[in-house]
Amino acid sequence: MTALKITIAGMSFDATLEEAKAPNTCAAFKARLPFHSKVVHVRWSGEAVWIPLGDYDYGVGYENHTSYPAPGQIILYPGGISETEILLGYGGVHFACKMGQLAGNHFATITSNLDKLPEIGRLALWEGAQPIVFELA
Repeated sequence: MTALKITIAGMSFDATLEEAKAPNTCAAFKARLPFHSKVVHVRWSGEAVWIPLGDYDYGVGYENHTSYPAPGQIILYPGGISETEILLGYGGVHFACKMGQLAGNHFATITSNLDKLPEIGRLALWEGAQPIVFELA
């Protein structure tokens, strides 16, 4: 099991890759570590933040996919109907775009400081894009 450290807006979280359930997605993501970006608040999906990735191709299809990630679950939408993206739920999520419901690959799960996730959502909603870094622990 691969451990990650995720830092969002200066807050640190421990996480694990879901390698047994999403091996291709985990391998593709792991090959891009450390990963630096920014999260913004979602528009359609509820209580989540996302990293828009445009037409970036991770080279993976659907595996371990869900439309309802729980708080702390991180999903990769590999593209298709909408743009490629990474989404992190902090509350109730029904993953969607303006075209309708989507499903993304649940590839990582935050295992610490889940109580801090709503603050990430508040910051992204009211103060704009927040820095995020994924790295091996």
